Amino acid sequence: MIDIDAAFAPAAAAVAAGDVPGATLGIVMASGERAVRFAGHAALVPEVEALTEDHWFDLASVSKVIATTTMVLRLADEGWIDLDRPLTDALPDLRQYDVTNAAERKLTFRDCLAHRTFLPAVEPIYTYGDDPRRLRAFILQREWRHGPPVYSDINFLLLGFAIERITGRSLADWPLGAGLTYGPPPGPAVATEFCHWRERVLKGEVHDENCSALGGVAGHAGLFGTVAGVLDFAHGLFAGSGATAGMLANMRTRQFEHRTCGWDGAHPGWPGGNACSTDTIGHTGFTGTGLWVDFGRGVAWTLLTNRVHPSRHDPKAASIFKLRPATGEAVIAALS
Repeated sequence: MIDIDAAFAPAAAAVAAGDVPGATLGIVMASGERAVRFAGHAALVPEVEALTEDHWFDLASVSKVIATTTMVLRLADEGWIDLDRPLTDALPDLRQYDVTNAAERKLTFRDCLAHRTFLPAVEPIYTYGDDPRRLRAFILQREWRHGPPVYSDINFLLLGFAIERITGRSLADWPLGAGLTYGPPPGPAVATEFCHWRERVLKGEVHDENCSALGGVAGHAGLFGTVAGVLDFAHGLFAGSGATAGMLANMRTRQFEHRTCGWDGAHPGWPGGNACSTDTIGHTGFTGTGLWVDFGRGVAWTLLTNRVHPSRHDPKAASIFKLRPATGEAVIAALS
């Protein structure tokens, strides 16, 4: 049984304190039992709108695991790619003007999935223009600055390009299941930020600037989801309908430090809290979203907030870094 009210208590307190405008918590067990609670507002400006269970959230970087990682591992499982082969198998034009010395040409699919590369965390690619085709060419030909391995959007931008080349289709054409889609979503959407670049409050429009400039669909961001859609995906990992044994092994096995293929593995101080089992994976999104799957206990939970509304620069937006682990610990404590 799930004591959903106890599990939701940290999020309810955060909404009441005004730390986040709205929050939805969904929990699903391996058995299929699930529970959802929500509170607060989907938008505060330009008009106040109450949050409902049916609202669509901009999942931000949770797109990396629900969509891109799953797609790459599925293609590997079906023999289309070898995770330990270089990206140039799918992207032969990657740094094509320096085929002898370009370090980018040596990066493998697994390197990018595990963020085991020299690529930077993020780059304001949207400031170079908003022609998606030209920006794709720019990303493929750019000589990226080198640094120590960090969590990098660039890794997943390249993986997204590789998927599109291999399949001959946009990422948006991949079957994702009900409650998951690349934007704009088909139902009421939660507002994110007033974007100074686009000069409007974003609602049903991707928050990530680079993804927007690339046409709203990219390997690192762009996915929207309802709480039901995210829980369906998580339950599919338990049920075997969402991934094969080989795919799950890659998702659950550490590849580099605490990172698996695409996901974070449980480690001290991580956003999933310290009460989950060591066989737990998770991922967060900048807009205030997150998904965690505890295979050891057979429970998964998603915390969906609009913490960047109306601005990422509001000091209260940082409260998410305490709310996430507090919620993870409350979820485990609420299981009986």
